[in-house]
Amino acid sequence: MMLASRDTVVAAILEFLGRGHLLPLDDVRVALEREIDAAGPQALVSLKSRLAVDNGWTYYPPDPLARRIHHLLADRFLERGSTVEGLHHLDRLTPGPLAIFANHLSYADANVVDVLLERAGGGALAGRLTAIAGPKVFTSRERRFSSLCFGTIKVPQSAEVSSGEAQLHARDVARAARQAIDVALARLDAGDALLLFGEGTRSRTASMQPMLAGVARYLTRPGTWIVPAGLTGPESLFPVDAATVHPARVCMRIGEPLRAEDLFKQAGGHRAHVMNAIGRAIADLVPASYRGVYGDM
Repeated sequence: MMLASRDTVVAAILEFLGRGHLLPLDDVRVALEREIDAAGPQALVSLKSRLAVDNGWTYYPPDPLARRIHHLLADRFLERGSTVEGLHHLDRLTPGPLAIFANHLSYADANVVDVLLERAGGGALAGRLTAIAGPKVFTSRERRFSSLCFGTIKVPQSAEVSSGEAQLHARDVARAARQAIDVALARLDAGDALLLFGEGTRSRTASMQPMLAGVARYLTRPGTWIVPAGLTGPESLFPVDAATVHPARVCMRIGEPLRAEDLFKQAGGHRAHVMNAIGRAIADLVPASYRGVYGDM
């Protein structure tokens, strides 16, 4: 029974990867089977159960086996030169709530942040990540599997960034958003590091879009640190509308931490100004072609 279950999971992963015809799948099969067997039968049972869970606008903890599988696959998809710059900026952080903000290029963005941090010696931070994820993550088996590498909080999307598979009435969005924010603040209190993509949706051009003002509501805990991170390459790793992932060179540049209280004070309490300041901080970390609306700010 355990073998059949293992084979089902391996077959599903190979089917996804095989859409690109990019890897020696027999080699990947052997590696996956070895990883799953090493984790033990209960880990596989837990993973399969977690893939089917949707408890609404709440927190979903990471799954250890999903994380192990993704790091195994990352070794095959992240090309030489994939790296993190600016990790030393994290040395400035003092104890307190932490929110990492990055530009949004791909469904693989959070996985890229996780893997690159782990590789660069930031495993302690990677292990604390809780990503804010829109409802579309929960409508695809592949996206849900990827989201199990770290903690996830399911949040609604506003009308301006949602699509058909994720649309809600405005009243339902407001109610769900309030619940998700309360959950996120509780995770900050528990020591998690929130990972947010303030644009609210992936860019189809790789250029930054306006940051959503409402995202500033995640930054209300006293002493909150904000760490800007600029990503390049995930748009090639898992392109928008692509059926599978592709080998790519991905990089993350970490900027100097910011105090949320300072941004709110400078912005006179205006959430949109706070988020634009974060957008500019991210834009400073990416090439000019990625800066989009923040290129001239």
